[in-house]
Amino acid sequence: MIGLLGGTFDPIHFGHLRPALDCLQGLGLDHVRFIPLNVAVHRPRPMASSALRLAMLEAAVADQPGFVVDRRELNRGGGSYTFDTLTSLRSEFGVDRPFCLLIGGDAFAGFLDWYRPLEILELAHIVVMRRPGHDPVASPELRQLYLEHACDDPGSLARRPGGRILFQSVTQMDISATRIRELARLGLSPRYLLPEAVLGMIEREGLYR
Repeated sequence: MIGLLGGTFDPIHFGHLRPALDCLQGLGLDHVRFIPLNVAVHRPRPMASSALRLAMLEAAVADQPGFVVDRRELNRGGGSYTFDTLTSLRSEFGVDRPFCLLIGGDAFAGFLDWYRPLEILELAHIVVMRRPGHDPVASPELRQLYLEHACDDPGSLARRPGGRILFQSVTQMDISATRIRELARLGLSPRYLLPEAVLGMIEREGLYR
């Protein structure tokens, strides 16, 4: 199984990395592909350039076996839609390889507003990384979708390429890229919120100031 984690990564931080590692180990994934988006569709544009976001991401995951950087959205250009990315991945890995799309509880709450959400669910399993005790099901329609596709056995995800929804408890870290950028803007250090290699790049490049 392949885990897929998309985002602006502006910058990448431990709030991305630790939950991804929890999923890598807890779900028995072959690897997790970090996919930095090119043009944000449902959020503000990234502040750092694509090249710098990519460089920070590569530095952050360089020493972790099972973490891979996937550049396809940056190479494709235009708006970054999950459906398009999954279609591209299917053309590369085939129709039978199980994909696990790793998303946070807040993202799942708005899943039905995504571009072609039901087709996304056909192309991949949805793994909702949530804090213990938190219910990310935000509407009756989303609850119905969850009930139709719910799975509580990570092992069963490997038996089909997609179509299931699994809630996965992960380490909760109150870290956000917004806070990191604000600290940098104020001239304060975001050390211990993100890898040292990423911090060094932020300081050398004068990012977010």
